Amino acid sequence: MQKMVKGANVGLAALSEDVGSVMMSLGWSSPTGEGDADVSVLLLDGNGKVRSDADFCFYNNPIAGNGSVQLLGKTPTADGNEDRISFDLDAVPPEVEQIVVAASRYGGSRFGDLNDLHLTLADSSGDSLVQFSIEDAGAVSAFIFGELYRRTGEWKFRAVGQGYASGLGGLATDFGVDIDDDAEDEAQDAVQDATAEDEPEQRDGAQQVVVPAPRAPEPAPVADGGEEEAPSEPKRRARPRTARKKVTLPKTAKKSLAENDSWRTARLFPLSALKNDRERETRATSVLLSVMTQVPEFGRRLTAGFGAPAGRMETFTEVSLPHGDTPRRPDGVIRVERAGKLWTALVETKTNGNALKPDQVQAYMDIAARRGYEAVITLSNDVALEGSPLIDVRIDGRRKHKVALWHLSWAEVAHQAQMLIRHEGVGNATHAWLLQELLHYLQHEHSGCHGFQNMGSAWVPVRKGIDDETLCQGDPRATEVIESWERLVRQVCLRLGGELGQKVLPVQRTKRGADPHARRADLADRLCTQGRLDAELRIEGTPGVLAIAADLRTGKLRTSIEVAASEQGYPLSRAKRLIRQLASAPADLHIETLVEGDGVGPRGTLERLRPEPGDLLPKDGGEVVGFRLSLFKGMGNGRGSAESGFIRSVDEAVDRFHALVIAQLETRGTRRTGGAVDSAR
Repeated sequence: MQKMVKGANVGLAALSEDVGSVMMSLGWSSPTGEGDADVSVLLLDGNGKVRSDADFCFYNNPIAGNGSVQLLGKTPTADGNEDRISFDLDAVPPEVEQIVVAASRYGGSRFGDLNDLHLTLADSSGDSLVQFSIEDAGAVSAFIFGELYRRTGEWKFRAVGQGYASGLGGLATDFGVDIDDDAEDEAQDAVQDATAEDEPEQRDGAQQVVVPAPRAPEPAPVADGGEEEAPSEPKRRARPRTARKKVTLPKTAKKSLAENDSWRTARLFPLSALKNDRERETRATSVLLSVMTQVPEFGRRLTAGFGAPAGRMETFTEVSLPHGDTPRRPDGVIRVERAGKLWTALVETKTNGNALKPDQVQAYMDIAARRGYEAVITLSNDVALEGSPLIDVRIDGRRKHKVALWHLSWAEVAHQAQMLIRHEGVGNATHAWLLQELLHYLQHEHSGCHGFQNMGSAWVPVRKGIDDETLCQGDPRATEVIESWERLVRQVCLRLGGELGQKVLPVQRTKRGADPHARRADLADRLCTQGRLDAELRIEGTPGVLAIAADLRTGKLRTSIEVAASEQGYPLSRAKRLIRQLASAPADLHIETLVEGDGVGPRGTLERLRPEPGDLLPKDGGEVVGFRLSLFKGMGNGRGSAESGFIRSVDEAVDRFHALVIAQLETRGTRRTGGAVDSAR
C-alpha cells in the first residue's frame, strides 16, 4: 500500500492489475463521538464541469454516471465512521475525465473538529492500494479528499486535501452544479434534515433535490504539475430538480378479510414444508437470490459493498462446477454484466445456526481463482467482526487472479430489506411487496435465518468461572465470550436500526488504530476481574448514547442513557422539565443526578421523584450537568435466544428502554451528550 502526501499522484495500473473496479473509503473520528460528515462525488468533463446535475452524487442522489459511481453508506469502525464509494472505472462514461471526491459538514461544524481524516483506495479484491492521511483540514465545512482522473488512457489518483469554507453549495457551484435560488433560505435545513432522516424533501408530491446555496467560494484547488487549471466561477441558473417518488409500505397492516385467525394468508414463499437444514438452506438461498434479481435496489445494495458493478444481474442455484475428481455445488452464483464484462461471485449459505465449513469455502475459493471469478460470499446467522474471521482460508499468492472473500449475515439482509420497504422506498409497489414477503420469510420461526443466536460453547463455563471466582485473566474462553458479545451488539444495532429507520452504531471507546485482538484481550481481562459485559449504542436523533451493562455476577441487565441538563431556566425548572418528559416512563426508572466534578448527586426512582422533582437537586448547591436514566432487568441464563436465553433478554431490555424512555425524551432544547456529560464531569 502506497502512502500519499498532499498533491502527490500515482497511476493505478502501477499498483494493481485489477483496477477496473475500485473501492474508496473516507474515514474520520470525533473527540466527542458526535461528529459526522456527508460524502459527495462530482463527475467532471474536460472543462472541469459536471455535464449535468446528475453527475453530482450525494445523499439525495447516491448513484451517478449510469451506475459507475455509487455511495454505499457508512460503516462503523473501531473509533468512528467510514464512508465507502464504489467506482466501476471501466464503465465511467468516456466524456468524464475527472472524478472529485469530497465531503461536507453541517450545522456550523468544521472538518478541523474531526480527528484521523483519511482516504483509502482498494482494488476489487479488497487489497488496499493507496492511503492518504490529512492533518490540516482547518475551519472549513467542505473538503476535497482526492480525485481520480484520466491521463493517456490510464486512471490516476491525486491526493488533493483542499478545503472549501463555503460548504457543499460553494463546492458544487464551483464545478458547475445548478443551485435552486428559491431554496436558499431553507438549504441548510435541507442538508441537516436529509442527513438526520435520509429522506429527500417533498413538494407537491415530488421529491426535490436541494443543496445548500453557496456563499463566496474559495478558489478551486490548484493541480499538481500544471496538468489542470482551476475552474472559473459558473453562472447560476434557477430551476427545480425533481425525482420519482419512491414506494414504502405502511407499518400497520390493513384489516384482514379472514373470517377468523385460523385462516392463513397465502404467501409467496411458504415455510410449512421445511423439514431439515438442507431444505432450509436451499429454499433460503433461492428466495434471496431471486428477490435480489427482481428488486434491483435491493440486489445492488447487498452486492455493491463486495465490489460488484451496477449492471444487469442474474442469479443461479445448485450450479455444478468441476473440482478435481468430485464436482462442487455452491449454494448459489451471482453474475452481474456491465459494459460487456462479467462479475461473478459464488455463494455458500448456512441457516439455523450451522457453522460454515472451512474446507467447503476453501474449495470455492480455489474454483473461483481458477475460473477467474471475483468473489466468494458466505451467508449465515453469524456476524463477522474486524480482525476475527469466521473461517480461515488459504490464499495462494502465486495466482495472478485474486478472489475476495466476503461475509453477509441474515440479520444484515433483513435490515436492508426493512430499510428499503419501511423507510427509504423502492421503485414500485411490486418491489415493495416482494421485499415484504422476503422479510416475512426471514423472520418466520421455521426459516432458520434469524441471525446470531448462540453465545458459544464458552458462555456457560465463563459464567460459572465468574460465579465461583476461578476465571483467570488470559483465559481464551473469556475472549470467545467477548467476540460473541460484540456480534450480539452489532446484530442489535442492525435490528433496531431497521425498525427505526435510523443509523444505530456500536461505540468503541478505544485509541485510534488499536489492534482489535489487543482490544478484545483487554476487554476479556476486564470481564475476568469485573464480571461485566459493557456496550454503547449511538442512535441517530437521540440525545445521548444508550449504554448496556450485563453483570454476570448479579444476573442483572442495566440499560441507561446520560442526558445533559438544559442550559435554560433555573435548576428546579430543569428537574421539573425532565420529569414532565418522562410522564409515560416506567415508575421503576432509576434517575441519578450528575454533578460537576467527581461529586455524587441525588438518585431515586421516577415513582418517588414525580411528586418532588426538587429531590434531584444537590443539597450542597453543586452544579447539575446532567442526569443518568436507567432500567434494570433480569438476565437470561441460557446461551441461546430461547425465552430464558441471554440473547433474548438483551433484545427485550434494549427494546423496552428505547420505547419507554428514550422515545419520551425531547431532543429539542436538550444539549446533545455522549461526550458532553463526560467532559463536564
